[in-house]
Amino acid sequence: MSVPAETLQRVATLRTLLHHHAHRYYVQDEPEIPDAQYDKLFQELQALEAAHPELLTPDSPTQRVGGKALEGFAKVRHKVPMLSIRTETDIEASGARNFDARVRRELGLAAQEPPIEYVAELKFDGLAINLRYEGGVMVQAATRGDGEIGEDVTQNIRTIGQIPLRLPSDCPPVLEVRGEVYMRRDDFESLNERQREKIAKGAKGEKVFVNPRNAAAGAVRQLDPAIARQRPLSFFAYGLGEITPPEQGGPKFQTHHETMMALRDWGLPVSMHITQATGAEELVAYHQRIGALRDSLPFDIDGVVYKVNSLALQKQLGFVSREPRWAVAHKYPAQEQMTTVESIDVFVGRTGKLTPVARLAPVFVGGVTVTNATLHNEDEARRKDVRVGDTVIVRRAGDVIPEIVSVVMDAAQVSVHASPHRGPPFTMPRQCPVCGSTAVREEGEADYRCTGGLFCAAQRKQAILHFAQRRAIDIEGLGEKLVDQLIDGDVIKTLPDLYRLGLVALASLERMADKSAQNILLALEKSKQTTLPRFLFGLGIRHVGEATAKELARHFGKLDAIMDASVAQLLEVPDVGPIVAESIHTFFEQPHNREVVEQLRACGVSWEEGEPTARAPKPLAGKTVVLTGTLPTLSRDEAKDMLEAAGAKVAGSVSKKTDYVVAGAEAGSKLEKAQALGVVVLDEEGLRALLADGPSVSSQP
Repeated sequence: MSVPAETLQRVATLRTLLHHHAHRYYVQDEPEIPDAQYDKLFQELQALEAAHPELLTPDSPTQRVGGKALEGFAKVRHKVPMLSIRTETDIEASGARNFDARVRRELGLAAQEPPIEYVAELKFDGLAINLRYEGGVMVQAATRGDGEIGEDVTQNIRTIGQIPLRLPSDCPPVLEVRGEVYMRRDDFESLNERQREKIAKGAKGEKVFVNPRNAAAGAVRQLDPAIARQRPLSFFAYGLGEITPPEQGGPKFQTHHETMMALRDWGLPVSMHITQATGAEELVAYHQRIGALRDSLPFDIDGVVYKVNSLALQKQLGFVSREPRWAVAHKYPAQEQMTTVESIDVFVGRTGKLTPVARLAPVFVGGVTVTNATLHNEDEARRKDVRVGDTVIVRRAGDVIPEIVSVVMDAAQVSVHASPHRGPPFTMPRQCPVCGSTAVREEGEADYRCTGGLFCAAQRKQAILHFAQRRAIDIEGLGEKLVDQLIDGDVIKTLPDLYRLGLVALASLERMADKSAQNILLALEKSKQTTLPRFLFGLGIRHVGEATAKELARHFGKLDAIMDASVAQLLEVPDVGPIVAESIHTFFEQPHNREVVEQLRACGVSWEEGEPTARAPKPLAGKTVVLTGTLPTLSRDEAKDMLEAAGAKVAGSVSKKTDYVVAGAEAGSKLEKAQALGVVVLDEEGLRALLADGPSVSSQP
């Protein structure tokens, strides 16, 4: 049965449109239509091809979906061998100069003769692929293999949106494009997140991938194209294989750069970082520039590649040991290396977070010698099953903290139980390794934390800075630099030591004059008179902010009552839930913390106490208020205190859930957003009326 002419025309039009929009989306990153519109066109073409199977062609956009799973990959003999290039292991500038010197020597050029023109490009960390186009249609994709024979992975490569299935009519009759299939870092992270979710749900046979290269290579060599399509792959072209020669109608390229620009014009993705460079020093500059960009690139590279630009000179230089003399890969320091785990220690951070750290046999990776690598938390250490004695892969990129990527299970470690060299599985200690306080892990959190915040040496600086801040005890002049001097110089060890400081000890510190020391002592003396909410907040109890501290003070009236309260009693406090109640109870269970509180009292820190306050109705309970600008007579803190006392929540940003915005002089974007959303806007007078009369006031004119 013949196909109607209008159907033929529509199929051709749809294919042209879909090829165009796929190129705009995947290659140029400049989509012209929404995804939904693209899907609509795609589905229309699918329906027409289903109705007329005789119209189906290999270059149709619908063929990216992939066919049935394969039993194995067919072998492909490369018409032009896919040879590797020499690696320059000298990672310094001299590596580029060495290559230039070799090329000049091979060409017999004297020192005074003009410099050679090169092309410099990225060395992608992926899987080399050969794409074969005949009559503009991609008919085959094959891996490098041994250089002579690779594997046919056409079905999987069709799933990569960046790779065109059809090229423009001006491309050569036969064109083999060499390039790299890779996985972007963000796509890799998303893939691994999905893998972790599957594993958590009990899926069998799933795994977390070690790095983007392995994930990309595994996807390309996946026998089921439907699975391969689920793994986000990308592609960059970097050269040619077989191509129709000029005498048979093929292009007459003179340089490698001209070749790459032609590939770009034909719709193939070519890296924007390819450039022409003249002489050794421009190669050096390129190596350094890309090295500085390396960690900010959205994909992994392990070096750059230099190629003699002139194709005539390439032919003259030829090959040696199956490697071209006219090209070299100039490496950067490896970002992954193997080493062994000598011990696993636990580091306590300034906020009390416990982090397992693997102590490693020294290894040079990412440009530095690494001896430690973070294991993040107990769950991560157990997921990777890192143990003392293991051989591991360590990764370090740029300034990122080194981490263990995976354990290398060699012949001696095939089973997690088989090797006598492996230690037991890592377990986080339930006591702080620094101060001995209880280490707790709250529900829903991955980290364990030390509860001895006021006593723990690892948390001293953070505890003192928090205690001294303006919203807590307010010790004017006691900033981070001074606290560093006091702690690092072993002048103080705990909070009460602040109040035992003398003029001589302070004045002896670097850049501390007698007048400055005297001012600090006066500020310390002044800070002894405080309030119970400020003192509670200053203790740094986890989850106890200013508002919670005020509610605790109102509810119990006295510190001793709070310290002795059970979890059940704490849960009676408004806005205190199970996690907060448990945190407060655990904090005051620690003898160290109680001792610090008693010593502070002994040093003269005091506040007014009374009976529990009856909980009166709060006029602004459940209301959210945002403060912006400068009010005539109230400071921001005073206005916040008044609002919170009335039961309001004071937020930092305006949203649809905001009930009021209090705007003073020089109010900015928050006021504009409030007006756009129709939120009630008040001045100071309106604020006072709101506090006095409740939420019946309207916005100012």
